[in-house]
Amino acid sequence: MNPVVSIIMGSTSDLKIMEKAAAFLDEMEIPFEVNALSAHRTPEEVETFAKNAKERGIKVIIAGAGMAAHLPGVIAAMTTLPVIGVPINATLDGMDSLLAIVQMPPGIPVATVGINGALNAAILAVQILSVNDEKTASKLRTYKKSLKQKIVKANEELKKVNYKFKTN
Repeated sequence: MNPVVSIIMGSTSDLKIMEKAAAFLDEMEIPFEVNALSAHRTPEEVETFAKNAKERGIKVIIAGAGMAAHLPGVIAAMTTLPVIGVPINATLDGMDSLLAIVQMPPGIPVATVGINGALNAAILAVQILSVNDEKTASKLRTYKKSLKQKIVKANEELKKVNYKFKTN
């Protein structure tokens, strides 16, 4: 089994956030890999990774980073693969990471999800993969239907909650 999605994080301290992406990819039965690479501490390894990812069969890269958060942009600069940036709340409530990832120069786009939004990054990666894969698209449709069912169930539970002036 060869990975088609790569989850990259600047440090293993980001794993508690990025594992949400891994869990969703696992649930969707999408082969993936997980690595720690730092744009600042291991720049040569980041370059080797980015330049060889497509040839290794990677189709989407999810890159999480906190603070200066250069990792997603550096990777995007060196590959034509879609890169999804996950800003990690390490300092400044994650705003420094969000702005560092979302403010890319023309020609170097990074799709960016919300702060600590690794789950949404994985969902977006699966959406990208599902464009040419009906089996994956079907799994994604089932997942999205389950989101609706959670809300329907929540409303049924809310009907059971009693307050003196509650009207429904």
